[in-house]
Amino acid sequence: MYQQNTLRDALIAGINLNLFHNYSKRVKMANIAQMVNVLQAMVLTEGEKMLLTPTYHVFDMYKVHQDAELLEVAFESPAYTMDGVSIPQLSVSASVDAQGVIHLSLCNLHHAEGAALSCELDGSGARSVSGKVLTHAALNAHNTFEKPDEVAPADFKGAAFADGKLRIELPPASVVVLALA
Repeated sequence: MYQQNTLRDALIAGINLNLFHNYSKRVKMANIAQMVNVLQAMVLTEGEKMLLTPTYHVFDMYKVHQDAELLEVAFESPAYTMDGVSIPQLSVSASVDAQGVIHLSLCNLHHAEGAALSCELDGSGARSVSGKVLTHAALNAHNTFEKPDEVAPADFKGAAFADGKLRIELPPASVVVLALA
C-alpha cells in the first residue's frame, strides 16, 4: 500500500481539516489511520532513512487549532471549474487560542490561479500577522530521500494589514496558516 504523498494530498488534508474544524460541534474526534509507508502517509521510511511528507506538514501547521475556540468565518469563494465540474476555490477555518491569537487556515485549491482576499476582523484588535505556507509549482511535487524538503513550509509574506483590513494574496495550490495578534 506504499504510495508517494504529493502537494495534492496536502491540499486534500487541508480541506478535510478545515471541514472537521468547522463542524467540530458534530465531529468530536478524527484521526488519520495511515501514518508510515502507506496511503496518505505522514512519514515515509526506507531502511534507516526517514522523511516527512506534505501531509505531515499540513497536520503540523494546523495543530494551532487544537484546544482553541472555533471562530465563525463568513466568506464567498470563487468557483474552481475544471472539466465541467465546479468546487469552491477556497477552504477556510479560524480559531482563537487561550492567548487571544487568531489562527486562520486557508487552502487555495486552484492549480494555476492565486486568490486575493480582503478580511474584516470584527471585534479583533489584531494588528500583526505572520504565517506559514505550503506550496509548490507542481501539484505532484513530493519529498524524496534525495530531496526531503522539496515540499516544506516556508514563511508566508503574502498577508498584511492595510486600511483596517487584512489583505491576503494566496499562491495557487497552497495551504496557509496565519497567526493574527
